[in-house]
Amino acid sequence: MIIRQATINDTAAIADFNIKMAKETEDLALIPDVINAGVRNMIENPAMGFYLVAEDNHVIQASLMVTTEWSDWRNGLFWWIQSVYVQPQYRRMGLYSKLYEKVKNLAQDNNNVCGFRLYVEHENVTAQKTYRSLGMEKTDYQMFEEAKSVIKIS
Repeated sequence: MIIRQATINDTAAIADFNIKMAKETEDLALIPDVINAGVRNMIENPAMGFYLVAEDNHVIQASLMVTTEWSDWRNGLFWWIQSVYVQPQYRRMGLYSKLYEKVKNLAQDNNNVCGFRLYVEHENVTAQKTYRSLGMEKTDYQMFEEAKSVIKIS
């Protein structure tokens, strides 16, 4: 298994994972052209963040996205882990742990990173156990959102 940063050639696989994840976790049907454009945009603009992929025999089996949040309280960046997806046949085999380890190793080379965050569905107890086992702790914060209705494809 190879853990590496995604390239533009990985766009279709990552977009497909996001489509599967949205359907599986929230019963949402993402618009393929929009998610493909979104993944491509992230890869082409590394200041926005990056994707990591886990590849087995030249086939991507898992991915995650990292974006940043500036913390004035800590004078540093939190790296947000998002869009985590592992192919069903590779689940419970430690792939997320390997991806998270790579995130942490990359952060060691960046003195601005002050920690890691992610959000998880309330019902996803399995993922919560995994995150706890890797040293993450549940916070007292709840997440609120107001989404704009505009969707961009380009």
